[in-house]
Formats: sequence, structure tokens, C-alpha cells
Amino acid sequence: MSETPSNTLQYRFDGPEEAPVLILGPSLGTTWHMWDRQVPELVKQWRVFRFDLPGHGGAPAHPAGSVTDLATRLLVTLDAVGVQRFGYAGCALGGAIGTELALRHPQRLASLALIAASPRFGTADEFRQRGVIVRTNGLDPIARTSPERWFTSGFAAAQPAITEWAVQMVRTTDPGCYIAACESLAAFDVRGELARVGVPTLVLVGSDDQVTGPAEARTLVAGIPDARLAVVPGASHLVPVEQPAAVTDLLVRHFSTAWQPAYDIGTGQTAISAAPVKPALAAPQPITPIAEIAPPAVQPEAQGRPDQYDAGMKVRREVLGDAHVDRALTQADEFSGDFQDFVTRYAWGEIWNRPGLDRRSRSCVTLTALVAGGHLDELAFHTRAALRNGLTPVEIKEVLLQAAVYCGVPAANSAFKVAQQVIREETTPEG
Repeated sequence: MSETPSNTLQYRFDGPEEAPVLILGPSLGTTWHMWDRQVPELVKQWRVFRFDLPGHGGAPAHPAGSVTDLATRLLVTLDAVGVQRFGYAGCALGGAIGTELALRHPQRLASLALIAASPRFGTADEFRQRGVIVRTNGLDPIARTSPERWFTSGFAAAQPAITEWAVQMVRTTDPGCYIAACESLAAFDVRGELARVGVPTLVLVGSDDQVTGPAEARTLVAGIPDARLAVVPGASHLVPVEQPAAVTDLLVRHFSTAWQPAYDIGTGQTAISAAPVKPALAAPQPITPIAEIAPPAVQPEAQGRPDQYDAGMKVRREVLGDAHVDRALTQADEFSGDFQDFVTRYAWGEIWNRPGLDRRSRSCVTLTALVAGGHLDELAFHTRAALRNGLTPVEIKEVLLQAAVYCGVPAANSAFKVAQQVIREETTPEG
């Protein structure tokens, strides 16, 4: 066990000290205990290192702002305990951390397994909406619906104790750290970088995973040069918990047979390190893709757009959401198209992108200005934007009360009606 400064992660070791290190990375909302049923077999060959995400499993609540930040904290933690070279298996957000390590720190990684993972997890809107729900209602709504996302219905019904364990695991997570992790996943997108993953990679997915299913797994296999696909039947998103024996067997096979020697970038030589891991199986069978996979289509880069347009489009989508922006662009024609370019370039690319105010502050200013001008349509979608930018419903209420003093009671009265409806829609949990 460990004491945890803010730039490191809570961790534990299992297995013999002299063995090669294998790291197991958890999913959002889980703790290192999601790997409990893999550890007894894995410690026969490896020294297993497990860690908790910030604010998970009783770990100190030091929110991490990105997947890159999480990977950096993991490396700082490993440096502190003298681990330089390791294999890595991660589930969902843990898989994103593994991909980040393979892309940014390939010299540290000997082999990789990505479980229930994706080069991009859904849409940014989905995770920011989840953050809005947690900010308003706490983690209880997310906790109660976690079994639906993590397990097949048959498993959840047959294993009530595990189902309740999953719910309680989410409930005891720090809300601020959960929201920060959602923001990290919202910003994670390595679809254009997969060809640079240079270590042997197992992509493992449950056949019934509705969160990051076989389609996302095939995208990973198509993009990573040395990747193999394994689909576990009868399992959903938290496949190491639902099908522990199958996952354990696949991990043993992969890390026993695909452990890349260390490569010294400075000398160009292969480093001599610990003795290679001996295969656990006399004649392991190769893990093959379930279908021929075509490479993903390459999207052409935007032509003839100044930098402000691209930067503005990124900010515009992050603040207003993909659905709103797509709708505005789809409705644009020869008459209004130039205006859409103007708004994207100057309002979003220059003003919203300036460093002098954070997005929360800009949302406060924008809401006030819209109340003063009586622009209720814009007030509706900027109320949604304010929630995405981290304002709580209570804070939005205070902005509108302040506006009532300086912009007039009738204007604020209309604004309260619009904002109230939007907040109800955005903060009411589904189901």
C-alpha cells in the first residue's frame, strides 16, 4: 500500500519482487478491486501493480485534468518505486491511459492490453452531460445505473452481491474527481495516432458491451500495427469482473508471448533486462481477429481555413455541444454560411479562446448580456453551455438574480423561465 502525494497515485503490489512488473489499470468509477480475480493467476509470473484513480477507492481527491495527467502521475509513481519497464493492461479509462503511455512513453512499455477501450469514448457531449448530472444530483444516479452499463442483464440478476458492490463502489467515489475523469474522457481522441503504437497489443472486448463494444475494438485493431483482437462472449463492459477466467487466460497468453525487449533510443540497441517471461501454456494458441478489418477512412484536413476557424470550431463544439453546432452548420446556406464562419472565427476562435477569463466566467458574462438584450433563444443554449462549463444550477440562479438588479425584473423573469426549463432537462437523470 502507499501514501499518496498529489502528483502520484494510490497503488499496491502483489507477487514476487524479482518478477517483471505487470500493471492493471481500472475503469472510471471502479477501484483496483475490479482485478481481484485475475491476481492469483497473474502473480505466478508477474509482480502485479494496481492503482486507483484519484478520488476512487479512498484515494486522495486530487482531480486529474486529462488522460495525459493520469499517465504522468502513474509514471511518477512508478519512478518512485523503481519500476522502469512494464507490461500494461487497462480497462476503459485505464485503457486510455495505456494508449497514452504507448504513444508518449514507448520506451517504458513492453506489452499492452486494451480492454473495453476505444480511441475515442463516445462523444464529448455524453461525458460532459454526465458531469452536469453529477454536479447537480451527486453520484447516486450514476451509481444506480452503473450495473446496466457494466454487466449483461443475466449476470446482474444472477450476481446481486457483485451488482451491489458495483453500485457502492461508484457511490463512494469523490464527485469532483469523477467529473474531472469524465472531462478527461471527453477530450481524449487518438484516432489519428494509432499507427504510432509500437508495442504488441491485445484488444479485448465483451461481445455484449454497449459502451465500447466490438466496433470500437475493431477500430483499435485496424489502426495499431501489431494488434490482435479477442471477443469474450457473454460479457459486457466490465468484462474482467463478468468473465474473469476468460480474461485471465487471454492476459496470460498475451503477456507470456508478446513481451518486447527494452530499446535504447540513444544507442539504437536492445537493452538486456530481466529474463523473459516464460509462457504459462505449453503451446499457446494465437488470438486472431474475428473478421478481416479494413483500415478506417482518412478524413481530409480542412483546406483554406485560417487557424482561428479551427480553434474556434473546437471551442464552439466543447462549449455548445456537437449536436447544436452540427444543427447550425447544417442549416447554413449560401446566404447565412458567411455568418457562421464569422461567428466561429471571431466569437469562438478569438474571444472565447482568450486566456484572460476561464469558461465559467465567460458563461456568467454571456448569460448576463443575453438577459439584458432579451435574447431568450440564445439564453437557452448558453444555459446548457454554462452547465457544461462547470456552473451549477445554484450559480446560474445567482447570475440571473444579479441580472435582475441591473437589467430589469421583466427581463430576468423571462430568463428564469427559460433557464429553469433547460436546467430541468439537463439535470434530470435518465431512467
